[in-house]
Amino acid sequence: MVTALTTDGDLPLATLGLNLDEQKAVDRFRQNVVEPSMNAIVILDFWAEWCGPCKALTPLLEKIAADYADKGVVLAKVNVDEEGFIAAQFQVRSIPTVYAMFQGQPVADLTNARSESQLKAVLDQLLEKLPVAGGAGAQAAELEPLLAMGEEVLAGGDGERAAGIFAQIVEMAPDNAAANAGVIRALTLAGRRDEAQAALAALDDKLAADPALAQARAGLALAEDAPDESELDGLRAAAAERPADMDAQLAYANALFAGGDRQAAADKLLEMIVADREWNEGAAKARLLQIFEAIGLEDPWVAATRRRLSTVLFG
Repeated sequence: MVTALTTDGDLPLATLGLNLDEQKAVDRFRQNVVEPSMNAIVILDFWAEWCGPCKALTPLLEKIAADYADKGVVLAKVNVDEEGFIAAQFQVRSIPTVYAMFQGQPVADLTNARSESQLKAVLDQLLEKLPVAGGAGAQAAELEPLLAMGEEVLAGGDGERAAGIFAQIVEMAPDNAAANAGVIRALTLAGRRDEAQAALAALDDKLAADPALAQARAGLALAEDAPDESELDGLRAAAAERPADMDAQLAYANALFAGGDRQAAADKLLEMIVADREWNEGAAKARLLQIFEAIGLEDPWVAATRRRLSTVLFG
């Protein structure tokens, strides 16, 4: 496409050197295609009255534009007999020729996608990647800082506040796997395991199968058997009275983590690894790695604790 049909940020379309009719054609193209494409995907259809395949394709394009209207997709048609200058800039040699336009530029050639499923597959891919108003790409850009905030609060150990943040994100994007996983992880950290279990059970099968939920599910599983205060006191006493009893130490470590004290749980498991890393086929190390997985390998606390584990094993 020549520069007469492109934009550069907020600059007007270039019309230098064009005659009056060509300038008018560029203005129409800017109004009908370029300006809408600033915030939407424009399906640009080059057609003509005499073109039989064009007439067959039109109802399909209109249907898809209607189906995707709320996602930020619109249809613009260019009659090549009436807008020959525009068609020439796109080097249209046969019709129908169909492009997907975004922010004044073609982002996909849809000419060979003649079925509804093919066209929708391409649009779905574009909507995932591009910051289209109403599209998944725009929503992802909007949610990213909120998700980061939730993760930061969660990493700081404030499960109650993190649960509130992630719950707000779920209200905005009910199908966002990271947000739903964040709710479950935060509720688990806050000791609200019944609510976390209910939130997990309420997910549909597709969302529940998302890899983002695996971490939340693992953390909930580790926390399910949290003891009450008297049980924790008994496990603490048993571990203190029998320091060589590795079963007692592991039970206490498990109870600490299930009760929300991940730091004390990690400290106890590291002590066990120092004492006998091979005990029960490396059970203490295995449990610590499960904790890492449940919390998330990108979590700063996990990164720091993994360094401590490396020092114990290799330092």
